[in-house]
Amino acid sequence: MSRLKPFVFLACLIPFAQLAYKAYTGDLGVNPIEFITHFTGDWTLIFLLATLSVTPLRRISGWNDLIKFRRMLGLFAFFYGSLHLMTYVWLDKFFDVPMMLHDIAKRRFITAGMTAWTLMLPLALTSTRGWIRRLGGKRWQKLHRLIYLSAIAGVTHFIWLVKADLRRPLTYGAILAVLLLYRIAAWAITRFRPKEPLAVAEARPGS
Repeated sequence: MSRLKPFVFLACLIPFAQLAYKAYTGDLGVNPIEFITHFTGDWTLIFLLATLSVTPLRRISGWNDLIKFRRMLGLFAFFYGSLHLMTYVWLDKFFDVPMMLHDIAKRRFITAGMTAWTLMLPLALTSTRGWIRRLGGKRWQKLHRLIYLSAIAGVTHFIWLVKADLRRPLTYGAILAVLLLYRIAAWAITRFRPKEPLAVAEARPGS
């Protein structure tokens, strides 16, 4: 499985390479800033959803090695999210802090987008094994549940941004809803599953 990691890493860079090539060839359309914004935003959501898909796919397929790609996918979600943010901060607003603060306060889709990225930041910073040791496994897992809120905020950001054709953001929303419902169902099954009587367990052969 470790042999696949370099190929998966390169595959995750393909969208960035496509964007860089379009920028180099001047093929970003009539509104380059809008194109880059939408492109990086789409891929941020795609990688967030891919990250959240790892655990259900692992449990359903029994392919436990899938878990080894979750951290990489999550970091690429943060990478494309940061490109998305920098497009707004640099290319759109030219580092005009008062204007950006006004946008965050007055434009709800900006507020949701900033929330999504801010929630991803501690996840990216604490993604290493060293941080797992420092925080402890349980606290680290609780912290990294922020990815659910980040994904919800990201989809909300997209829905509020789009004014006409809602098919794409609603598709992302539907996928996210399925992933969240799966987790809720898995938690409920584990939480409320009747416990096996101790005597029955002890009576089993080999127990």
